[in-house]
Amino acid sequence: MVVVVISIISIALALAYLGLVLFLRRGWLAVETFNLNRTRFKTTVSILIAARNEEDKIFNTINDILLQDYPADLMELIVVDDHSSDRTSEIVLSFAGRGVKLIVLNENEPLNSYKKKAITEAIKLSDSELIITTDADCRMSPAWLKTIIGFYESGNYKMISSPVIYFEEKSKFEEMQTLDFLFLSGLGAAGIGNGMPSTCSGANLAYRREVFYELKGFQGIDELASGDDELFLHKVASAYPGGIGFCKSRDAIVYTHAKSSLSEFIQQRKRWASKSTKYKNKAIVLIGVSVWIFNFMIFLSSILGFFNPFFWYLCLICISIKALAEMSLLIPLCSFANRSKLLWYVPILTVLHMFYLMYIGIAGNSGKYNWKGRMVR
Repeated sequence: MVVVVISIISIALALAYLGLVLFLRRGWLAVETFNLNRTRFKTTVSILIAARNEEDKIFNTINDILLQDYPADLMELIVVDDHSSDRTSEIVLSFAGRGVKLIVLNENEPLNSYKKKAITEAIKLSDSELIITTDADCRMSPAWLKTIIGFYESGNYKMISSPVIYFEEKSKFEEMQTLDFLFLSGLGAAGIGNGMPSTCSGANLAYRREVFYELKGFQGIDELASGDDELFLHKVASAYPGGIGFCKSRDAIVYTHAKSSLSEFIQQRKRWASKSTKYKNKAIVLIGVSVWIFNFMIFLSSILGFFNPFFWYLCLICISIKALAEMSLLIPLCSFANRSKLLWYVPILTVLHMFYLMYIGIAGNSGKYNWKGRMVR
């Protein structure tokens, strides 16, 4: 009886997972590739960076932004130094003659979210129509800004998510992170393509300044250290169904780096997972829980196989379905990112993903994590 029950549950979850990923693949393919066909623009834009101890990378990020092929009189760059103890502010100030503005946070009392505070203060200083957030360790091509603005001006968008991809990997561990992160980025684009926005990255996110104030900024989602991207996305999606777009263009990509160590990777994923407790869309929460249970059932079958070899066959079937499902989405994602060579990691990641998802699913929702030298929740 136990064998039958576990088999039915496992196969049902495997088929549901296959259906979910195929649905996401449909969403990714539904998002049309954007091709910029204009050379004149009218939108004023403020690019915001919240930085903390980024002296080793922020120079290149600022330089990339200042080299954008976009009218200088329509753009501004505002950097907020979040209590850095290194030369971050000094480096930002070296660009003052080129119009870069610096805000230095000086909070005496602990905050729930320093990053949300930083973004809010920068928006107060801005008077542009569009806000674009990115991170202090990101790189972008000279066509990045005009591509996103061109997409914005092509439709009635309240918020625009754009692709973020890892690059300059130094190890196989970082290459596997790139593939895993491509899958996560694809989830965000696919959700928008399916009319069900669920996730995005603050490293490449644009929204109207008036919408930020209309929705009272981060009010109601400021109890978590992170969430300036996903949770605000949910606020906008709730107020403006259909008002969110994804700029599917290689020119719109922001590049950043994978984590060099396992401990840094775990802390990052715990931070990302912590936001799920605040999701108001219970359908997204249910899907997340179901995926966690599916991976747990695979793990359970691998253990029960020592007592009954049938469970090893069941485990193999479920893992195979999981790998094929994920491959169906990763193939077009890797093609878009010009990283198809990473697909050979899929069999390895399919197994590793099961273990880290089970751990992060619990750890990310039950404890604190380290972020920029602070222990936060």
